[in-house]
Amino acid sequence: MNLTARILIAMVVGGLIGWGVQTLGYGAGSWIDTYLTHGLIEVGGSIFVNSLKLMVVPLVFVSLVCGASSLSGGNLGRLGGKTLGLYLFTTAVAITIALTLALVIAPGEGMGATTDAPDKTTFVPKEAQSIKETIIDVFPTNPVAAMASGKMLQIIVFALLFGVAITHAGEAGGRIRSFFEDLNEVIMALVTMLIKLAPIGVFCLMWKLFADMSWTEIGKLGMYFMTVVIALFVHISVVMPILLTVLGRVNPLRFFKKMREPMLLAFSTSSSAATLPVTMRTVEERVGVDEEVASFVLPMGVTINMDGTAIMQGVATVFIAQFYVIELTTLDYLTVILTATMASIGAAGVPGVGLITLALVLEQVGLPVEGIALIIGVDRLLDMMRTVVNISGDGTVATIVARSEGKFDDAVFADDNAGLVYEEARQ
Repeated sequence: MNLTARILIAMVVGGLIGWGVQTLGYGAGSWIDTYLTHGLIEVGGSIFVNSLKLMVVPLVFVSLVCGASSLSGGNLGRLGGKTLGLYLFTTAVAITIALTLALVIAPGEGMGATTDAPDKTTFVPKEAQSIKETIIDVFPTNPVAAMASGKMLQIIVFALLFGVAITHAGEAGGRIRSFFEDLNEVIMALVTMLIKLAPIGVFCLMWKLFADMSWTEIGKLGMYFMTVVIALFVHISVVMPILLTVLGRVNPLRFFKKMREPMLLAFSTSSSAATLPVTMRTVEERVGVDEEVASFVLPMGVTINMDGTAIMQGVATVFIAQFYVIELTTLDYLTVILTATMASIGAAGVPGVGLITLALVLEQVGLPVEGIALIIGVDRLLDMMRTVVNISGDGTVATIVARSEGKFDDAVFADDNAGLVYEEARQ
């Protein structure tokens, strides 16, 4: 049985047990809830996610130093321009699709008449950074502090500068580069070790999630929930395949088949950052993107490319406007597209970050921020789905950039057994 099958089985079994625990009434106060759901199972899931996050900062820093040190200044600028342009383009397309579908389906019409509006005194959202503060915050004052706090864009900037400096340091730079290349191999070996624990971690995460899931909230917000799901499906099944076919010149079905492991982990963890080590390994060893490109494009995608998050923000904006019966103009919708696209830059790839940046989007068009309380009940499940879209978008852009740079290995992409974990290749 291959790793994907084991992860799927763990996901289904964990979800069924969690749902069964909730359905049978073994909730708060019961020994199952105390010692299993929020005891042993929660510990297992948290350890798995933490072990993946453990790899993110060293992996991003080391891989980017390796990538930047192998590029000349002109190549680095060209690669960065393509990557940033594609990420912003796909995010803008995603939120445009979301706004269009939300206006057609109108998930919030009539909701205000049957549901009480949230009170400002009972809901205080976390303050979102302004776009100006986000841009300033990209440049670190202390790279060690940036690594300690996991500020990805600051780590990326420092790693790129360090890598470029290596290319200008002569023989000393060559020795340092060799050290980082060896270190990168060790880190990727550790990632492969951690992937083997994925079924256990996914089982624990799904058990706890479905045991805590608020099914009544999903029922009440069914139209909003379905609108987001449809928009996510359109983006991943229409927009991305078109980009992969036209610009990447690869078979989309084969691409998504090879990306199945990071997609399953993204669904389980709801974190692009936690999934990054597996995404990088898959894109390099299974899809065929050169390490030089993958190590540059994918870490940037974790903080810049938020297609799924942008879709949620577009639908949520229309839903909240319709709930409060507030008319938005064409200029307001254009503002939403621009703000959501820019807000995706610097957003941490962690669960629930979309709600924080949504506050910034709502403020820009004059909608009540406390309306976020309306959608919190169903956001956890939607967060899982949009994280899948986010990391799929990262892989898509990496493939397109690699193809344009002549850094894509068609032989690896055509080989179904390339990069498989365990003994799968021989089986």
